[in-house]
Formats: sequence, structure tokens, C-alpha cells
Amino acid sequence: MSNLRQISAGELAGRIDHTLLSATATAEQIKRLCQEARSYGFHAVCVNGRWVSQAAESLLRSTVAVAGVVSLPLGADSTKVKVEQARDAIFAGADEIDMVADLASIIEGDTGYLADQLARVLRVCRSMRPAVVLKVIIESAALKDEQKTFACRLAQQAGVDFIKTSTGLHPAGGATVEDVRLMKEAAPDCRIKAAGGIKTLEQALDMLDAGAERIGTSCGVQIMNEFKSGMSQ
Repeated sequence: MSNLRQISAGELAGRIDHTLLSATATAEQIKRLCQEARSYGFHAVCVNGRWVSQAAESLLRSTVAVAGVVSLPLGADSTKVKVEQARDAIFAGADEIDMVADLASIIEGDTGYLADQLARVLRVCRSMRPAVVLKVIIESAALKDEQKTFACRLAQQAGVDFIKTSTGLHPAGGATVEDVRLMKEAAPDCRIKAAGGIKTLEQALDMLDAGAERIGTSCGVQIMNEFKSGMSQ
């Protein structure tokens, strides 16, 4: 596969957020997720708030970060609730926050509401020492191109760290190469996280080629095994 060219196994693993966001996830599954993240050298595990403290304890003294999600999957919580969810996750041990943006404000072009929400959640993240990374999920597959551009530009103006394509739970779909390119062009100062439906090595590499700097996937182990298998051929 020609895409295997310039990236090492360690570099690829370091771009992956190893994800388990099922509502039926168990403590044993979270434990396994963290063990796999340590073993493969993934950048982070991404879990629901329920599991942040367990993941943080499991990954203590490792290089793997803990990402806690906020307002998943709908993004329709009030700003006050999102601020408290972010704070709760951080105090439980989250190094990064993946927050679903208010989709109504994106669709309606409500600059004031969305800008205020991003600023208030970002303020919580920046008040920590060290600062907590904020990723903002825009559910790109459910939006028109002008709505994606609006959301990305506002997120860049707010100063968030990452703009993330998708929750992976919306019926409209997940990440696409085209959306990653559009998002990177609209917000060149932000990093892009591609997530939602990324299950193969080829998909992951295509997203990185398009400008993504992080990959969110529940198939990280399979992707890495596919990479190592290809390198050995």
C-alpha cells in the first residue's frame, strides 16, 4: 500500500485516540481499552464521563492521555451544563475534552450563542495547569458546507485546540476526506480530528493525508495490526 510511505508504527499509533463510547461499556472493557492503549502506544483513550476516573487511574504514569466526552451525542445541553460536565471530567482526571458543539446554533448561524459556549468551556480548560486540550465536535456529515465553514471559523476565533468531524453516532454518518480538507482550509490554525466510521488503515491514512492530525476510532488495534502486517510483507 503506497500510503505506508512516510509514517512509522509509533507515529501512527501516536495519532490515534482509542475510543469506547458505547452506553453499555463495562468496567472490564474500559480496563482492556486502557491496556491496549498502553501496549500500542496510542495517544489517548476517549471515554464517557462515567469512566474517566477509572481510565485515569489505569493510565497513571503512562504516556497515554485520557479524553472525556461532553454532551455526547447530541450537543444539545445548555452551556452551563457543558461547562460543569467539562469541569467534572477534568477533576476526574481528563487531560482532554471532546465536546459536541451546539448544532442548532451552527445550523442557524447563531454566532453569539456558539461563540459564548466555546469561550466558556475553553475558559475551564485553560484555567487548569497544565491546560486541558479542547476538541469541538461539529457533526460535519449533518451539515452543509457553509455551516461547516461557519463552525470552523468560529472555533478558530475562539482558540480551541481541535475541531473534530463527528461523534460517530449520528445517522448522517462520520468523517470523510472531503470534510477534513474543508475543515482544515476553513480553520488552518486549528488541528483536525477525524472520527466516525474509521475502521481500516487505508481510511486512517487518507484522513491524515487530508490534513487530520488525530484519528478517533474504536478500531485502533485492527488498524495497527494491519499496518504492521503490511510492513512485514
